[in-house]
Amino acid sequence: MQYIPNIIFAIALIIGIGYFTKNIRKVIRNIRLGKDVDRTDNKGERFRNMARIALGQSKMVRRPIAGILHIIVYIGFIIINIEVLEIIIDGIFGTHRIFAFLGSFYNFLIGSFEILAFLVFVGVIVFWIRRNVMRIKRFWNPEMKGWPKNDGNLILYFEMVLMTLFLVMNAVDLQLQNLDAAHYVKAGSYPISQFITPLFNGMNEGTLVFIERGAWWLHILGILVFLNYLYFSKHLHILLAFPNTYYGDLRPKGQMDNLESVTKEVMLMMDPNADPFAAPASDEPEGEPEKFGASDVMDLDWVQLLNSYTCTECGRCTSECPANQTGKKLSPRKIMMDTRDRLQEVGDNIDKNGSFVDDGKQLLNEYITPEELWACTSCNACVEACPVSISPLSIILDMRRYLVMEQSAAPSDLNNMMSNIENNGAPWPFNQMDRLNWSNEE
Repeated sequence: MQYIPNIIFAIALIIGIGYFTKNIRKVIRNIRLGKDVDRTDNKGERFRNMARIALGQSKMVRRPIAGILHIIVYIGFIIINIEVLEIIIDGIFGTHRIFAFLGSFYNFLIGSFEILAFLVFVGVIVFWIRRNVMRIKRFWNPEMKGWPKNDGNLILYFEMVLMTLFLVMNAVDLQLQNLDAAHYVKAGSYPISQFITPLFNGMNEGTLVFIERGAWWLHILGILVFLNYLYFSKHLHILLAFPNTYYGDLRPKGQMDNLESVTKEVMLMMDPNADPFAAPASDEPEGEPEKFGASDVMDLDWVQLLNSYTCTECGRCTSECPANQTGKKLSPRKIMMDTRDRLQEVGDNIDKNGSFVDDGKQLLNEYITPEELWACTSCNACVEACPVSISPLSIILDMRRYLVMEQSAAPSDLNNMMSNIENNGAPWPFNQMDRLNWSNEE
């Protein structure tokens, strides 16, 4: 009977980690639905970007209040969970504070964890106030209604509860240590929970053990639930920010890529010796022509799909977008959220049918409208503002390419300009022979 708690703990651990692994494999599969793109160049620069942006949070602190609070919560939450290693060992083998033999270093660790837990708790409360009391505008845009709004608050409640359970667990543990209770070795330093301990004065040892064990179980089970909640939440960026910053585009912000198929056609047109009617070099039949641009998530590359899963929904991109500021429909954050939602829908389709079955939907029109796409000024403000190197602009450009090159659905002003270039060799509606007429005017 004494091993039943250990067995239950091991089962809960296996289920929690197993379910998390299953969902992460789905994320990886969905990302791989995108087209291949080579991001293996400049490994040194990529590692530096990952260390500076994802680990060092360098872009977060551009907005000092939110940035510093985020660093406290980020570092605190990660470091505090180092104690999870001890909890796992204790849970499997039935020990208690297995690392207590580290002596003064252990005391330092527990004391540091407690201070960080308190700072995380305070930081989360400030975040909640900014979101729900101060109602900062970027948290209340139209795309942040429903689940996105609830998700932002839910994760804050999660962190409050986990930090509270951690401190309560330590406070009752300290009380049991003071009572010389069996199994509770005197170890650790408790600079925060020592102020909570008096709340449990007068309770008998059995009640204290029940509270301490209850907080211990709820804390570790809460962490497992939180781990699996990440898959359904924007907080998947906790894991994906690192690969996303590593695989970020290293080219100058204003440099746009060219479609290889279009480049080949242009080179063929410019080559006076080329035979446009020549047979293909290979005897194999030509496949279906590649689509120009993107109308659905499978037309995007895997880095763009990784971007969509990494989006933190912080709204910095939208708050910096000049189109959005002037009342246009475009929100770069919504572009990323819509891409992720459509990708998730495609993934669910694959889970249900074994392979993707046409559902009559696509990213264009069903999720993102042409009005949003054409509102973009291509200024790169959203890309520059993103704290984890996401590029909404790259998705916008690929979808505009589809509208222009596959559907001939460009706005009238753009169609006029392209007609002028085709007919006159310039964007203006003047015949080439008349260009210098202005010089003859007196």
